[in-house]
Amino acid sequence: MSTWLISCGGTGGHLAPGIALAEGLTDRGHRVTLLISHKKVDARLVEKYPQFTFLRVPGTGFAWNPIKLAGFLISQAKGFLFCLRLINREQPNGVVAFGGFTSAGVALAGWLRKVPVALHESNRVPGLAVRTLGGLAKRVYLPIGVKLTSVRARHIRHVGMPVRREINPVSRADACHKLGLSPSQCVLVVFGGSQGSGPLNDWVQAHLPALAAEGVQVYCVTGPGKGEAATVEHPVAAGGTVKSIFVPFCDDVATLLSAADLVVSRAGAGTIAELIRCATPAILVPYPHAADDHQRANAAFFERQGGGFVVDQIHLDRMQSEVLDTVFNDWLLRRFRANLQRMDRENPLQLMLSDLEELANASLPPPTSCERPASA
Repeated sequence: MSTWLISCGGTGGHLAPGIALAEGLTDRGHRVTLLISHKKVDARLVEKYPQFTFLRVPGTGFAWNPIKLAGFLISQAKGFLFCLRLINREQPNGVVAFGGFTSAGVALAGWLRKVPVALHESNRVPGLAVRTLGGLAKRVYLPIGVKLTSVRARHIRHVGMPVRREINPVSRADACHKLGLSPSQCVLVVFGGSQGSGPLNDWVQAHLPALAAEGVQVYCVTGPGKGEAATVEHPVAAGGTVKSIFVPFCDDVATLLSAADLVVSRAGAGTIAELIRCATPAILVPYPHAADDHQRANAAFFERQGGGFVVDQIHLDRMQSEVLDTVFNDWLLRRFRANLQRMDRENPLQLMLSDLEELANASLPPPTSCERPASA
């Protein structure tokens, strides 16, 4: 049995694949400790996984503002010392970091203590942490087709994003009933990722009457602090009602995506991986201020692979017609789902698990034997 430290805090897009890897490693008999941030999104998600050990690491995100930059450097120093003490105590066989501001301290501490370090990048534009720390790593996992010239080719493996075992599609009827929706009406899910999206929430509020008039139910995950839970019933001319539901957070993503005929979403790598696993067509609206504009690159690849299409945030005025043209087009939705199922044939988790075990075994000292010869 080996011991692993997994750094995955800061956002749902970092934490979710870290939990997926922890599930896989423990299934194979290894021991894991997950390093997360002090952010509320981390605290909310980890409540579902009491079987794992989570440690909160000091750290804040990078910023160019002089005051925030000073705070970043101080917090990173604290995080490094925390991780150095942890590695000295735990003596792990390997460290895996999923990017973000919690990665630097543990990757540097692992490298200094000659512990194999692996980095995983989910986005199609490698982030600052992976670009900066890549030279310290024995392994860097990148999406297919993505290059990183600062890392030796022999250290790179191309795999997708591991997905938690709970993210598996269920029947649409069961999912709708669980969410309080009618299976006989179309369902549009609006989902801004773990933080929510103000512009997408505003778009929903502005177009609710028009969507309801067409018989489209809306289930909107507004994000923590971006709205209260609410259910609205819309009477329609043909009789009956159409329901719209707003929740600040959803911790049952598989049910949410299984209920949806169509999703309008940001283009984080974690969201896209879950859309692929559940074969749910989507209209992606990349967050325009994402670091290095990585969401635009993620969305463009998703569109090229045929999982849906992209609408720029400056063109949200077109979204209503795009949604209605798509959600009632059964042929197009079937085609999108078939493409998404094709995209899901790879199993990133199993590829990573086998490779990490090989990496850990390669770092072990050669076996020695002090056994006495068997007696005659």
